[in-house]
Amino acid sequence: MSHAVSRLRAERLEMSSKPFTARGSRAPRCEGCRVIPEYCLCALRPKVPTNAGMFLLMHDVEALKPTNTGWLIADLVTDTFAYRWFRTSVEPEIPALLNDPQWQPYLVFPGEFVAPERVVTEVQVEEGKRPLFILLDATWTEARKMFRKSPYLDKFPVLSLQPEQLSRYRLRRSKRDDHLCTSEVAALCLELAGEPRAASALDAYLDVFTAHYLGAKFQRPVDPEDEVHQRMAEFL
Repeated sequence: MSHAVSRLRAERLEMSSKPFTARGSRAPRCEGCRVIPEYCLCALRPKVPTNAGMFLLMHDVEALKPTNTGWLIADLVTDTFAYRWFRTSVEPEIPALLNDPQWQPYLVFPGEFVAPERVVTEVQVEEGKRPLFILLDATWTEARKMFRKSPYLDKFPVLSLQPEQLSRYRLRRSKRDDHLCTSEVAALCLELAGEPRAASALDAYLDVFTAHYLGAKFQRPVDPEDEVHQRMAEFL
């Protein structure tokens, strides 16, 4: 199934003068889930309707990384948009999307780095509009740079999340447990938007993806009857 992140990945690969060589990227991978075929999880893609939209503004090679969790968001949330971030220019489709009257954009970023008058902690959507969550899909260092150097986002309220749980993401290292991966952030946004089932589905999908990815990495079997997969079955 093609979606915004898979299309962005294909476009980025076409632009590359040499193959992208992220750790483990030489292994043959399923085009649908980015895991080696023996551990494919395409059949476990959740089927839950969503009203909110997700706008992923992705740092240069983020879409190419097999561990990128923006892909999981696009698998679940029908209205997911993905664009590359540039320091000195803006993809021409972005202003039209952000000014589309059906959407009410929120830029998701920690409030401690933002002027207090821009910060909100709840999602309150005007009648006739739908929330559109702008997620900076990058490492924390890159995301801070993107936030500072994207003036076209300055007019939007900043949604500051207050997650009660520490990050469960185990595919990349972070120095801080309170730095959530992109799909965890999206799940919290869905919860705030009044879509708890979709939020739970995305959290379960991340756990399944992690189990299959690490199973493939360490060549160990994945139990389709374990607690993680049983929880995922509710959303298929």
